[in-house]
Amino acid sequence: MTEKQATFGAGCFWCIEAIFIQLKGVKEVKPGFAGGHIKNPAYREVCEGRTGHAEVIRIVFDADVISYSELLEIFWYVHNPTTLNRQGNDVGSQYRSVIFYHDEEQRDLAEAYKKKLDSIGAYDDPVVSEIKPLTTYFDAESDHKDYYERNPEQGYCLAVVRPKVEKFKAAFSEMLK
Repeated sequence: MTEKQATFGAGCFWCIEAIFIQLKGVKEVKPGFAGGHIKNPAYREVCEGRTGHAEVIRIVFDADVISYSELLEIFWYVHNPTTLNRQGNDVGSQYRSVIFYHDEEQRDLAEAYKKKLDSIGAYDDPVVSEIKPLTTYFDAESDHKDYYERNPEQGYCLAVVRPKVEKFKAAFSEMLK
């Protein structure tokens, strides 16, 4: 097993955690915060936009089963990478589209993929996703872990998370555990 990590921000971390945890080769997905200037931020502080952090997930994966490129493909698919600091009704820099790379290979792959999306006109607008080195990361409070799995009937989960999960499952069914 070749264990690696990836860190993505694509709006609310409840949505993307619920998606990436279902993939073959993904061992763990942890919601957290990255890219800001406050140590050990609380969820409330991040939601208020005072910390500079984005809501992210840290993915631990077996690179012999699923590649970083495949994770990138899913990242670009499951959110709108053309809206600055916004995913649907979630607005603020904490919901920005961002890839925090762990090494130069991840950076190169992410930049090449972003450039390709723009060059082929994959979206009506340019991709605004940030690609930055991971310099700060903090786990979110434990009640955010497996949020969708534990709260599938909660209003936000019904209205926002479930439709994203269902769209993902239909498109990537062959990659599910």
